[in-house]
Amino acid sequence: MILATVMYRASHLVVGLFSVLQHQQGRPAAWLALGAALAFSVVVYGTAVRRREFSVTLVWLDVVVVGCLTPFTTYAWGGSTLSTPGDWPVLLGTSSSAVAAVALPGWWVVGAVVLLAVSHLTVYRYAGAASVVIGGHLISLVSSAVLAWVFWWYLSRQGRLLDAANARALQAEARRARYAERLDHHRALHDTVLATLTAIAGGVDATTPQVRERCAREAAYLRRLIQRTSEREGRALPLGAALEDAVRSAESLNLRVTAQYHAIPQLAPEVSAALADAVTEALNNVRRHAGTNRAYLTATGDGDGVLVTVVDRGAGFAPDRVVPGLGLRRSVHGRLAEVGGLATLESAPGEGVRVELRWPR
Repeated sequence: MILATVMYRASHLVVGLFSVLQHQQGRPAAWLALGAALAFSVVVYGTAVRRREFSVTLVWLDVVVVGCLTPFTTYAWGGSTLSTPGDWPVLLGTSSSAVAAVALPGWWVVGAVVLLAVSHLTVYRYAGAASVVIGGHLISLVSSAVLAWVFWWYLSRQGRLLDAANARALQAEARRARYAERLDHHRALHDTVLATLTAIAGGVDATTPQVRERCAREAAYLRRLIQRTSEREGRALPLGAALEDAVRSAESLNLRVTAQYHAIPQLAPEVSAALADAVTEALNNVRRHAGTNRAYLTATGDGDGVLVTVVDRGAGFAPDRVVPGLGLRRSVHGRLAEVGGLATLESAPGEGVRVELRWPR
């Protein structure tokens, strides 16, 4: 609105300059009035630009000096006849009414417009202007204020709506972030603590050093979870090391894993973590459901991508007859999807299961 009213005032000052040069060049009072209007405009709008808002005091001075006194000065001593609604002294009043509508609060806008209208009506009467000239100018004076106020109201309303939309978007993003954090913790608990407890409940000897080490590691994770820190905070493992960590974790629960690696690329920490976590859950599924204590893991680089497979020769199942559980949906498919990868599963009764993890998809 500062820019819009600046342009409106500038157009009137340009009209005033050309008018004085053509018709009032020898009238010092006309030059003085035009110079005063220019000086007040610089002060009012320059202050508004610096403060990013209009000064109410300066706007009132602009209304009084530029809007009300300039027409009297140019008529009495500047040689202006004020014969049309487009004479530059009264044109400046319309830009004063516009800035008043934007800057002044509440009913003060009406007071400023009434003051401008009364002063312009008075000077037009003294100048002997025709009624049609007076009526046309008063309409222009009021309409400038109304249009400026409507424009200001609309922009303010749109700004409030935009602020409200941004606030709702931020709240929704915060909710999504909290949900994603809870989902990540749920998946981690499912793949680690719950898998360990299930194995112990199923008969795994909890007194062996490997199981005790795994329990200690997951107890530390639970403590970090309570403190709301990340499981991998400060620890970003390369993919090979992360996969070996998953293998050792599975072997601590009596699952024998044969692992082979070839040309594994350097991946982003979040991608390596997602692949390793998906492998952890795939190995957990072998131990829980396959009916075998042996699994095979291969990881092969493919340029900047990688293909990881987990295979068992256990009981298998018919994928079209089994609803994927939490582990497959969230810990395997969900994790790969979040980092731009793809997880696929192949199985048939009696032929084991093959889980294929590919990044990028």
